[in-house]
Amino acid sequence: MNNLSSTLPAPSENGTLLNLNLLNAKKAAMILRAVNHTLRQQILKLIDENGKMTVTEIYIQLRLEQSVASQHLAILRKTGFVNTDREGKFIYYSVNHQRLVDLNHFIIDLLK
Repeated sequence: MNNLSSTLPAPSENGTLLNLNLLNAKKAAMILRAVNHTLRQQILKLIDENGKMTVTEIYIQLRLEQSVASQHLAILRKTGFVNTDREGKFIYYSVNHQRLVDLNHFIIDLLK
């Protein structure tokens, strides 16, 4: 059985077993890790301050290698924290504010 798609029995408050979907737990952890990284936080802040930016503008402003900026943007895109918009040959990145609001609500609920 593939661990990613398996479920793990977990006791609930009343002692009955409930299923914990490990694939969903891994996806949630990936989403949390995406924003729990200093450089990705800097990238999000920079994009937010400028409205939208290309990868070139981002790596120049943050003094990064292009490949490093692209890798971090790919993570932010995959987890839904940035949107992309193609204008001619340029791809512009913008912050998905609703995704950050949703994450904030999830974290607040999780910490209750």
